[in-house]
Amino acid sequence: MVTACAPEPESIASPTASVSSTPTPTATPVPIADFPYAPSTSTTALPQDCESILSDDILASLQGIPLNAPGMGGGIRPDSSRVCVWADPGASMTRLVTVVGYAPERASRDALYLLGVDEGYLCYEPDEGVRCEKTWEEGTLGLTQGRTVYWRDGVAVDTQYSNLAPQGYTTAIVDALWPNG
Repeated sequence: MVTACAPEPESIASPTASVSSTPTPTATPVPIADFPYAPSTSTTALPQDCESILSDDILASLQGIPLNAPGMGGGIRPDSSRVCVWADPGASMTRLVTVVGYAPERASRDALYLLGVDEGYLCYEPDEGVRCEKTWEEGTLGLTQGRTVYWRDGVAVDTQYSNLAPQGYTTAIVDALWPNG
């Protein structure tokens, strides 16, 4: 019989996983209702960014709310539409989403007509354009939600919101896109 002495195994520290008591919010792209964005004839340039189309007062009211946070769906689409998402990834029920992009006249007017006739939107013609808007209460919390769509010169501004609707928001965008009226 042969016996040998084996060395004692070295003690190895077991890895410890750091445990966080606060869950990290995960960003989910916000839902955006459809509008017929497509190539269009227009003399209006699309904005370079989301902040340049808002007044100082509107920007001040949005201070502290992330703009186009990673994973929320903001940025520039392949069709060149700009998507501006004002939302905190940790606040799933509070958001303000605006899409600004080219939209052909016939398809846009048809879509706006259907919003008014089929979905109960109030539609009218301010500032040489067509505007349709509607607000409602949603969910058990009774949060105010809504949508405002403005179309002019081959460009649509489609804003959808939940629990975040700065007074004069769409008007500020219209004034920035068409500064001469």
